[in-house]
Amino acid sequence: MGDDEIRTQNWHWGKLSIESIEHRFLEGPHTRSFEFLRLCKIFWEFLKGFRALHFLGPCVTVFGSARFGPGNPYYSGAQEMGKLLAKSGFAVMTGGGPGIMEAANRGAQEAGGYSVGANIVLPKEQKPNQYLDRWVEFRYFFVRKVMLVKYSYAFVAFPGGFGTLDEIFETATLIQTGKIKHFPVVLIGKEYWAPLMEFLNNTLLMRGAIDAKDKDIFFVTDDPQEALARIKQEAFDDFGLRYRYRPARWKILWE
Repeated sequence: MGDDEIRTQNWHWGKLSIESIEHRFLEGPHTRSFEFLRLCKIFWEFLKGFRALHFLGPCVTVFGSARFGPGNPYYSGAQEMGKLLAKSGFAVMTGGGPGIMEAANRGAQEAGGYSVGANIVLPKEQKPNQYLDRWVEFRYFFVRKVMLVKYSYAFVAFPGGFGTLDEIFETATLIQTGKIKHFPVVLIGKEYWAPLMEFLNNTLLMRGAIDAKDKDIFFVTDDPQEALARIKQEAFDDFGLRYRYRPARWKILWE
């Protein structure tokens, strides 16, 4: 069966059938020609992402559920977080979808900042939100996660589900193993994240699965202003970034 037969006939932005190319790719070994073609497609995805985001500049990635829309307090908090980050000179990157992602992109745009989305093609449609200055579409989650990490000096996670947990623990693992620097990872919502922090302290740490310093990768707060202060301290003080004001937009410059 060829690639064109695998796709749905009515394919449109952000949606694939359950029998997608990625589904076949992860089934197990295929012919060498099939595997080679998949490698070429993966290479193209990386190249497309690098080209689109090369001049993005330092940014902060915001994670969170696609299910928390306007009217949810977490949506309001993410919108405020996006504004604060934009006013401090950071581009704001999200997964580009609805919910918390939309809120952070919306806040960044409303503050005159730069708003970016790295969307994913899913069996269920996920449209780009309307508050993006630039978006890039990916088929493979692992390529998308590289883009969400590569350009960021900090990570902010609002409440979310499996996808959000996957993203924050992927980031924490990269920090723990020294694959990336000790960038701040801020979790917004003390009540929501309390069971997770309790699990880290009372199970993983007590049984020796992590070191004491590993649980400190996460900084938990309810206050976007406090989150921003933590991000600015590490980004500007520890990593040597500085900013200056230009009309209609803040810009971060390297020293």
